Amino acid sequence: MAQSTTVDDRYYEVVAPDSFAERLLIRARGRIYADFLTQMRPAGAARILDIGISDVINDGANLIERHYPHPERITAVGLGEALAFQQAYPAVTYRQVAPGAALPFDDQSFEIATSNAVLEHVGSTEAQLAFIAEHARVARRVFLTVPNRFFPIEHHTALPFLHWTDTSFSLACRLTGKQKWADARELILMSTARLHRLATQALAGQRRFRIGTTGLPLGPWSSNLFLVIEPG
Repeated sequence: MAQSTTVDDRYYEVVAPDSFAERLLIRARGRIYADFLTQMRPAGAARILDIGISDVINDGANLIERHYPHPERITAVGLGEALAFQQAYPAVTYRQVAPGAALPFDDQSFEIATSNAVLEHVGSTEAQLAFIAEHARVARRVFLTVPNRFFPIEHHTALPFLHWTDTSFSLACRLTGKQKWADARELILMSTARLHRLATQALAGQRRFRIGTTGLPLGPWSSNLFLVIEPG
């Protein structure tokens, strides 16, 4: 991979700098971070693993690194070389990983594992199950978030309401020249029901979990969902 290449530019295509969309993104992710603190209650000595950081540096990306007051306790993993990320967050330990590979850490190496807006992009149901299971393998507690399919505006395309069914979303993507987002290898839209099914299967009764809403608050139509996994 060339050093000038970034992996995540495509995820910010509809979020122009200083736009209304970016302001909404920043507000949503601020609430996600607040819920991370509430749900995880991280102590200063807690080791945190952030899975799937963005190599695009802006005011909406990498919320843990931007806000957590103990960056030296964070290990981050991503798909690219993330040179700009490492320059922006020099106290964070960064590891590059291959797509779909097991994480290069021993079982329960971290107090907390977290990821934001990654699960929907891993490419298949089987990959999603493995992704959740890896969070639970390497950490005692997990805080994982995804965009909510039933938020009125789809996060990656800015299409309103048509993403609520696969058929209408696929058609809308074709008509607007955004076909890639209808491909499961790029995006699998997430609902509470799907997240619950995935967690139930991935954890196989070995860990407790709960699901809630976060981000921009609209009840069941809130912008994001969280999955919390606890020991035992």
